[in-house]
Amino acid sequence: MAALDFILMALSFAAAILIRFDFRFSQVSQQYINNALIVIPVCAVLIICFFGIFKMYHSIWRFASFSELTNIIKAWICFTLVVVAFLVIEEAIIHVRILPLSIWVMGIVFGFISTTALRFGFRFLIFMNKDRTVDKNSSNIMIIGAGSCGKDVIHEIVMSKHVNAKVCCAIDDNPIKIGREIDGVPIVGSRYDIPIVAQKYKIDEIIFAIPDAKGTDRKQILDICSSTGCKVRIIPGIYQMIDGTVTVSTLRNVQIEDLLGRDTVKANVDSIRKYITGKTVMVTGGGGSIGSELCRQIAMAKPKLLIIFDIYENNAFWIEKELREKYGDSLNVIALIGSVRNTNRVNWVLEKYHPEIIFHAAAHKHVPLMEGSPNEAIKNNVGGTYKMTQAAIKYGVQRFVLISTDKAVNPTNIMGASKRICEMVIQMMDRKAQKMYDNGEIKVRTTFSAVRFGNVIGSNGSVLKIFEKQIASGGPVTVTDKNIIRYFMTIPEAVVLVMESGAYARGGEIFVLNMGSPVKIDDVARKMIRLSGLVPDVDIKVVYTGLRPGEKMYEECLMDEEGLRETEENKDISIAQPIPMNDEEFSKQLDAINEAAKNESPEIKHLVAKIVKTYHPSEEK
Repeated sequence: MAALDFILMALSFAAAILIRFDFRFSQVSQQYINNALIVIPVCAVLIICFFGIFKMYHSIWRFASFSELTNIIKAWICFTLVVVAFLVIEEAIIHVRILPLSIWVMGIVFGFISTTALRFGFRFLIFMNKDRTVDKNSSNIMIIGAGSCGKDVIHEIVMSKHVNAKVCCAIDDNPIKIGREIDGVPIVGSRYDIPIVAQKYKIDEIIFAIPDAKGTDRKQILDICSSTGCKVRIIPGIYQMIDGTVTVSTLRNVQIEDLLGRDTVKANVDSIRKYITGKTVMVTGGGGSIGSELCRQIAMAKPKLLIIFDIYENNAFWIEKELREKYGDSLNVIALIGSVRNTNRVNWVLEKYHPEIIFHAAAHKHVPLMEGSPNEAIKNNVGGTYKMTQAAIKYGVQRFVLISTDKAVNPTNIMGASKRICEMVIQMMDRKAQKMYDNGEIKVRTTFSAVRFGNVIGSNGSVLKIFEKQIASGGPVTVTDKNIIRYFMTIPEAVVLVMESGAYARGGEIFVLNMGSPVKIDDVARKMIRLSGLVPDVDIKVVYTGLRPGEKMYEECLMDEEGLRETEENKDISIAQPIPMNDEEFSKQLDAINEAAKNESPEIKHLVAKIVKTYHPSEEK
């Protein structure tokens, strides 16, 4: 490239001299020729030096863009300034022009044009030589979004030799852009024109290229796209891209969070780090969906020690391995195998490591499975929580946060009822801890709280994971009921709010997370099919299987007796007012159901119903 630049500079000044003297070489004085033989090499070396300073020999010119053009302009401005300075000195000292001023001007202009053309010529040649013939199986693509992201996607598809597709058109809501083109691709309308345009251009695939779109806009546009029958893929948010660039390889299929119609909830990271950094933190069920994400986000807050406690060794192994590979020696983490139902094991761990904060995520959560094994739900969820809270007080844990569920509200299944009892345990034990602290029986007052939220996207056994597998295998997609609705939240969203709630706890609160608006499961299933480029009930059957035992048509976040007040710190976190209860009576009931569960009582559901008044097992279908 430097050699070519040298040649182009020589040709540019030679052309300038010839033009200056009307292409009559014989009229050029010998003095000018001698001066030119000195000036041209000096100018060529000088411009090469400036190109080197602005790293123009480090660029891959087949990908030349505006940044490379900016660097070329900067280099030529510097060169021109040097020439101007030389001409001023020449006029002041020598009083004779080495070369006419017109030759300098034309030489600079020709040099700029030729060196720029050389570089962008690579892109042009590649573009012209690209085989644009597409076979009969190629895709017709529509791009949604004519901003910088859409431009980059269009450019890469147009320039790539490996993409067997044609970008037919683009969509953008900005009326100024409609009617214009990007790399020859016309911008043909707004979001409301998508169905008509898709039919007109025989679109096979739609690429959503607005990574910073608001949740409501994203949902509305994707809803419109789902009506076209085209496969839809989406460019992830910029925060998910490592280097901030957009390539075809970053495209992903549309995910359920894109259809929720709300923006990602925000958390107060400073509040979280303030009470976690430098502390020993224990996560029970640390290998599960929620527990493992808790471990990831706790690790980011730089704890003194992170204890991953789980009964399932494979889960514990993988999350510990992931964190060690990511943080190395900067994170002190240990994975311990054990059950929250084992009193001796729990006491040993707390006595040895003295955790200051415990996130209690260990639980049986699958509704249909627990209906068939109700005693196990009580042993693990209720018994395990009770034993953990007792050990927390005994060994001076500062904060204890229970992961609860909206299924605990007016429960229709044993899993939800068991989690409601867990919430009651938390509130009872918080009062007990306060009393013991006031009486001087303990030196550290344990603050207990619970966090209640709905379904999390991507968790083990999530209905949306099931839908994805069913669609991938060709169906059918099974929906329990056409009218069933659920609240959804992503795992990272839920976990970061759980952690923030722990910072706000003063004792006995049940924090309720803002889950947005509920969505119909049937609508979600059908949209997921359409956005995969398939037609519901034609390519993929949707089968209604009926409600499973203990399953609700809709979930609630509050019981009628509970009031709700927002936290001042975060509008996405509210507090349910505790329901009055007799701790002494509840403690006796707790011992009774734990003993009954241990003995595999066939009446366990009815015993639970005596504690959770809104649970009516006889009404299950």
